[in-house]
Amino acid sequence: MLEHGYIQIYTGDGKGKTTASLGLALRALGHGWKVLIIQFTKGDSGTSYGEIISATKFLPNLDVVQFGMDRVVYSHNICISDYKEAKKGWEYAKNAINSGEYQLVILDELNICVDMNMIKVSDVKETLLNKPENLEIVLTGRNAHPELKALAHLVTEMKPIKHYFDMGVMAREGVEY
Repeated sequence: MLEHGYIQIYTGDGKGKTTASLGLALRALGHGWKVLIIQFTKGDSGTSYGEIISATKFLPNLDVVQFGMDRVVYSHNICISDYKEAKKGWEYAKNAINSGEYQLVILDELNICVDMNMIKVSDVKETLLNKPENLEIVLTGRNAHPELKALAHLVTEMKPIKHYFDMGVMAREGVEY
């Protein structure tokens, strides 16, 4: 078990933020850790995310929960239901962080929720500053808040160089979800 857990952020406009956090989850599971992934702004739109399928079929120490509508949230389509889902997810996250049940908690797309003022940065900071000493926490999503980046122990920015989306290739099952 960890003596000291750190705060990690994966942010930027490039692909791979969630994927990197899932790689860390797989590594932690291999060492017998109990892992929780909370996905914000990701409801099931009829497209099952591969990580949820894997968690339910193959990985008994991995819990994955979603809080979001059945679409991608942008500033032009955000609605009150998005705020409600984010708030429910954040309350769930705070309880899980303080439960002592997990060694790794991944807050997938939390940065988006903070950036769009769905969750207050001050509340996130307070929770992170008071997390259990031996808990590793990962925040993913574009536009990580500067105050959260300053608080984190590791910040990785994904930068796009080239992407097949630019050629019109849409999200592919097993690769993007």
